[in-house]
Amino acid sequence: MTTTSEPGHDRPDPSLDAIMSERRQLINLAYRLLGSLADAEDVVQETYARWYAMSRQQQEAIASPGAWLTKVAGRICLDLLGSARARRESYVGEWIPEPLPDRAEWIDGRGGGTTDPADPADRITLDESVTMAFLVVLESMTPAERVAFVLHEVFRYSFAEVAEIVGRTPAACRQLASSARRRIRASQALPAPAGLRAGLVRDFKQAWEAKDIDTLVGLLDPRATMIADGGGLVGAVLRPIEGGEQIARYIIAIADMAPGLTILERTVNGQPGLVAQRDGVTVTVAAFDAPGDRITRIWAVRNPEKLWPWTGEPQAASDAGHGARQGEGETTIT
Repeated sequence: MTTTSEPGHDRPDPSLDAIMSERRQLINLAYRLLGSLADAEDVVQETYARWYAMSRQQQEAIASPGAWLTKVAGRICLDLLGSARARRESYVGEWIPEPLPDRAEWIDGRGGGTTDPADPADRITLDESVTMAFLVVLESMTPAERVAFVLHEVFRYSFAEVAEIVGRTPAACRQLASSARRRIRASQALPAPAGLRAGLVRDFKQAWEAKDIDTLVGLLDPRATMIADGGGLVGAVLRPIEGGEQIARYIIAIADMAPGLTILERTVNGQPGLVAQRDGVTVTVAAFDAPGDRITRIWAVRNPEKLWPWTGEPQAASDAGHGARQGEGETTIT
């Protein structure tokens, strides 16, 4: 991003580096609020557009540019969350947040290669606040709850600061965050150790490849659920599949219908997951939840518009319907 010098200013804007250094924070915030990396990139671009639409004097009058950028990005996300609810009611099938690959697996849709892992721009920190299980719970919250909770609990903003973004009193924001916290606690059990989770996913992969239905059933909780997101663009079940045996039979049927499918172990939103490829192209990304010694939930994303970091194919349009990605830098994962 470049800036145009005003009359009498023939040198580069000295604040440019400081302003652009906020980009990573903004991307991290917007992805957690929207569950879509494409939408997050659009939000950050719009935020910077509003900053550079101001005169130099207006910019210099802002005491904390970082706080200003966060406030603007938060308000844009809040507006998008309100409109996204209506759009997702008409979404074909189940809507699942966009899955994120490990940084080493990221494919640059604009250049076709792997992004430079040393590039400091636009990284999303893969912690517990971006696991698929966490993001799915965030989807159940009201827009105000989600914004208040993420800003306070994840990014440690004070309720006074949150109030300026949400447009409510600090006390009301405290109540919103408390309500959201109860949702999180009610829906999530303590996760199993990382090694156990990885082992469960690996065993699941091997049983799937061997079409071993008995082993699959043993790996799945009897009350497990599987949700697939095809977005109406590719074939996928439109409703959750419930029950370990039903899920096992379904994925065996998939293996029978797609004999050329290659299953790979990959990191999905910072957790052990699986990727299905056909002719070297990723067609499905699966995330797992395993709080104990069995798998309780599977989220399978098949919508090609949500797989662009895995395929290198630029997304035509974001779910929020506000245009193609036009980010300033490459988006990488850390």
